[in-house]
Amino acid sequence: MKSYSVLILWFLLFAAQVSSAGQWYVGPNGKPTNAGTRESPWDITSALDGKQKVAPGDTVYLLGGTYRRRPKELFEVRLVGTAGSPIHIRPVPGQRVRIDGGLSVQSPSAHVWIRDLEIFVSEPLPEEPVSAGSHPQDLNRPWGGLHMHGGKNCKYINLIIHNCNQGISCWKGEIDPEIYGCIIYNNGWLGTDRGHGHCIYTQNDQGVKVISNCIMSCRYDGTYTMHAYGSKRAYVNNFLVEDNICFNEGPFLIGGGRPSRHIRVFRNYLYNVSMRIGYTAPYNENCEVRDNVIVNGDLNITRYRNVVQEDNLVIRKGQTRPTGVKAVLLPNRFDRNRAHLVVYNWDKRQEVEVAAKPFLQNGETFSLKDPQDFFGACIIQTKCEGNSIHVPVKGEFAVFVVLKEG
Repeated sequence: MKSYSVLILWFLLFAAQVSSAGQWYVGPNGKPTNAGTRESPWDITSALDGKQKVAPGDTVYLLGGTYRRRPKELFEVRLVGTAGSPIHIRPVPGQRVRIDGGLSVQSPSAHVWIRDLEIFVSEPLPEEPVSAGSHPQDLNRPWGGLHMHGGKNCKYINLIIHNCNQGISCWKGEIDPEIYGCIIYNNGWLGTDRGHGHCIYTQNDQGVKVISNCIMSCRYDGTYTMHAYGSKRAYVNNFLVEDNICFNEGPFLIGGGRPSRHIRVFRNYLYNVSMRIGYTAPYNENCEVRDNVIVNGDLNITRYRNVVQEDNLVIRKGQTRPTGVKAVLLPNRFDRNRAHLVVYNWDKRQEVEVAAKPFLQNGETFSLKDPQDFFGACIIQTKCEGNSIHVPVKGEFAVFVVLKEG
């Protein structure tokens, strides 16, 4: 009876907490003096920077449209939720929100979930290569992207980041983040020396940085999809990198000049991309590299004292392929109607059959999207039949976003 009473009390407290959670609205033309309602929305700057009355458990809904500020193009985030009551920042359901510039997550941000936003820079790249180096003076456009400097236990979910100078920067001061389901492509610029600007550039020491279920592709040679890297003074420790799809340009690197430890790399799917675990450090401590698929690339694990390396499929350029099809459907943990699909089409069929359960059931309607044209027309829209879907594929490799209708 006592445990039953405790359970009832817990339920009532939880229900009260949920019912008290606020819903606030932000608009492209909102004002800080508005009420924060749909009819009278706040501006994005004051809402994200902690200047409004956003409390743990609240949701900040962004009304559809483009949010742009110059010259300081990065909107700063300083919101504090709790483990049981995170703060959510997301579009109004069914509306498209475009951040023309980017976000900068600063301390004391904690337990903030940012999701389903498009982040880009509208200013075009220079027509000719700019000066060499990582910070050329003649690259006259905003940096853009998502930059994490001081958040704790924050999640960055299903973001689409493109045409920025760099996609994501996630530094040592960002503790225990999760980067999940993001699509990152066409970022960076071309210098006279090489390409610059990576999909994800990150360092870490405390806590664990989780990077999972993302789709990444680079524009230029010399840029990286995964660039967990630093000099002898930087830390590259405690990473969990799993279920990501990287293709066409951009090596996958975790390592630097300082010894690394606790590196876990599971079930990543690479095409025309090599994976390197370890860099120039004289030694590294421990890593686990399991179940990755690397086609037209190499796997190099460098100077680790303790290595677990199991069930990785590595097929180099010119090497004999298997037969048949290898297709992997990756359901989205935060959106039951979304999955990422990667296909290795060894036989180069024009159409492949992919097992759809449990994500799709027989008779359910779905559509395929090109991840680099997510808001464009569907590639196909049809029904799941016989617990499988039929996917058109051109060539040996393809990647899609699968959306369940309804």
